[in-house]
Amino acid sequence: MEQIHNGRMNGKKVLVTGSGTGIGREVALEFAREGADVALHYAHSAEGAKSAVEEIQKAGGKAEALAADLSQSGEAERLATHAIDFLGGLDILVSNAGITMNKPFGTVTPEQFDTVYNVNIRAPFFVTQTALPALLKSENGVVINITSIHAYSAMQEHTVYAGTKGGLVAYTRTLAIELAPKGIRVNAIAPGAVYVPNYDKAIPNFDIEEAGKNIPAGFVGLPVDIARVAIFLASEEARYIVGQTVVVDGGTISWMPFSDGFRQPLGTHFGQGYVPGL
Repeated sequence: MEQIHNGRMNGKKVLVTGSGTGIGREVALEFAREGADVALHYAHSAEGAKSAVEEIQKAGGKAEALAADLSQSGEAERLATHAIDFLGGLDILVSNAGITMNKPFGTVTPEQFDTVYNVNIRAPFFVTQTALPALLKSENGVVINITSIHAYSAMQEHTVYAGTKGGLVAYTRTLAIELAPKGIRVNAIAPGAVYVPNYDKAIPNFDIEEAGKNIPAGFVGLPVDIARVAIFLASEEARYIVGQTVVVDGGTISWMPFSDGFRQPLGTHFGQGYVPGL
């Protein structure tokens, strides 16, 4: 891990869920780079979370990896309690843990539905609820929920996943107006296509350069692009931003994909399994 940037998060105590890989791992590392103590949650990616902890500790920071299966009842509450005990309080909660599932509507089982909603909706709700007393004790408590552009743009076979991400946007907006008078700011980030290891698993032969041609910015984002927005939203620079979802997608949902296309004719990538915002 690089040394501290400018210490904007010095003294802050941060919990990042789903930080064993991808966006969550980079968010946790970026908070540590800015001087925060960090609790990294993972469900399956123990190696990624523990290697991030080692990086942080070698750079002189404080960090711990905490395991929890957020699809199971009671695990969200246990995770929050464990993290607060380790950190000695909590100033910032980043709810990043999530499951991506794309299946035809007619084949989704109740068990699959429950698993996705438990991780993507129920877990952030009850992690935050359990963390609320600690956040209230913080001088400037912050909650950041990681949603997706699937909350705004439809894609076939994403009825369950998109429903959870749309729910997070509404939940963020509503929770924010309830907690703002108590000194806690709540916002969300909606990433578009961000290259993470799961892309290679979900999309065989994924070509990052070709995928970028379908994005107005001309490239696929990286986890650090989301991490830097999280730092901004957690900082005093964003003190007047409440209840908002910041879309970080290179312009994906701002253009009309069924018009003439942006850099080349449409139909080359979207029909071959390219999924923005995994």
